Parts: sequence; C-alpha cells; structure tokens
Amino acid sequence: MTSVAGPPPTGGSPTSAAAYADSFAVESPAMAAARHRAVTAATELGTALPVEPAVGAALAVLAAGGDARSVVSLGSGGGVAGLWLLEGMRRDGVLTSLDGDPAEQRAARRAFTEAGVPSGRTRMIFGTPGEVLPRLSPGAYDLVTCASPPLEYSGHLAGLLGLIRRGGSLVCLGLLADGRIADRAARDEQTVAWREIARTLREDETLTCAVLPVGTGLLVATKRT
Repeated sequence: MTSVAGPPPTGGSPTSAAAYADSFAVESPAMAAARHRAVTAATELGTALPVEPAVGAALAVLAAGGDARSVVSLGSGGGVAGLWLLEGMRRDGVLTSLDGDPAEQRAARRAFTEAGVPSGRTRMIFGTPGEVLPRLSPGAYDLVTCASPPLEYSGHLAGLLGLIRRGGSLVCLGLLADGRIADRAARDEQTVAWREIARTLREDETLTCAVLPVGTGLLVATKRT
C-alpha cells in the first residue's frame, strides 16, 4: 500500500500523543483523499466527521486479528472507516455498509471506487438500522462497527449483537468525544444514549468489553466463545 504520513510529533502532552498516534497510522492516498472530502463536507454541510487515522488503524487491527471475512459497518463516514476495515479484512472478505444518508453513501461508494476496491467486496445498503438489521443473517458476521450517532442504534443493540458470531466483536465509535460521558452534569440525549449502550454491554455476561481511548474512543465488546 502506498503510504501518506508526516513525521511523528515530539513532546509529551496528550495532544501530541494523539497526534503521534494519528501520524503512526499510515493512510493510503485513497484514504487521504476520502478524508479530505469528508472533512470538507462536515465543515460545509454539517455531516459526520470521518474517523481519525488512529481509529481507522485500530479498526484494521481488529479486523485482521479476527481474520474477518464478513463485516458490517453502520454509518459511512465518507468511506474512510470502510477503507481501513477492508485493509484489515481477508482479501476475500465482504464489507456490508449501511447508511440512511444518500450523500454519505455516495461518498463511500466513490471512496471505494477510487481506491480500486473490487465491487464484489462491498455491499451498500440504504436504510435505518430498524429497517436493515432484520434483513441480515444472525450470527454470520465477524465484526460489526457503529460510527453513527448513538441515538440511531441504541435501541437496536440486541439486533446488532445478534449479527455477531461467537468470538466476533461489536465496536462503537465516539463515546469519549468531548469528554461528556464522564461528566455527570451532561444529560443531553446523545450522552445518555452512550451511557445506556456502555452499561448494557458491560453488564452482558456473554461479552468481554473494553474502552480504547483512541481518537474519540472505541467501545469494544467481544462475544465469548
């Protein structure tokens, strides 16, 4: 993979540590281009920001570590997360990308096309979690990632977990954004949704869970074998 990366920053502050993690995660030119378009769209249109490079690399590692062949990605994010997932997945793996925003889905499709991803390796489905999840095969997926706002899928956790095989993982992105989940005074709907998701996954005895403080945070829940 042709890489795009700058020199790692120096210093010991949390900000420089995060910058180092992002610079350590080497993006391909296609990833960098998709990120640029997604950041521009987020600035101009208020769409979701793409995952940070360090988060993308973590997703690739999780996919590779699980020898993932079948992956579901909830929320397109301009296709950036999808490209990272495909990087870590088996070469015969298929990424199923779900999104209810047609502009986001078009951006992801463009990212995959420009990266030269074979059409058979991606499956793009338009719709909300409530509409799409019942159409997917239970227990058939190695990894499910959720990059959408938590309110969009907090009521569908059972369905998301039902998609994962034993030994597979559910990954929720963004729970540490702005530090609101740790702020007891924060009572907005999204933060409350995050707390409910985290509590539900942590209390499920069939899962092993961890919060990874990478980028805006990953909540990882692996189904016990």
